[in-house]
Amino acid sequence: MLRALIISLLTVTLLSGCVERAKRVYFDGKHYPTKGKAVSKDDRKAFVVNVRKASQGIDGAREAGRHGGSRYCIETFGTSEIEWVVGPDSPAEALVVSNGNLQMTGRCVTW
Repeated sequence: MLRALIISLLTVTLLSGCVERAKRVYFDGKHYPTKGKAVSKDDRKAFVVNVRKASQGIDGAREAGRHGGSRYCIETFGTSEIEWVVGPDSPAEALVVSNGNLQMTGRCVTW
């Protein structure tokens, strides 16, 4: 009985990892994990997107950041329109890269 329970739990754990992998979005053939969040609780329109593993390729990281920003604005306000402060189309010298992570900032545009 205990053995069957352990095998069942291991199976569920392994399958949940496969589901997460299937949801990944790739840019230039690589996965760049992103996380968007509000800069402050008072102004949720202003956000920051952190793109991990930017050292894999800056062009892919830029597009992953664009996608992460759009996802944040859609989930929060229902629109994908963004005014970027430092974004995917910014010149290379304006980009903020630290410890292999790219950071982009913008503002969701609502009607």
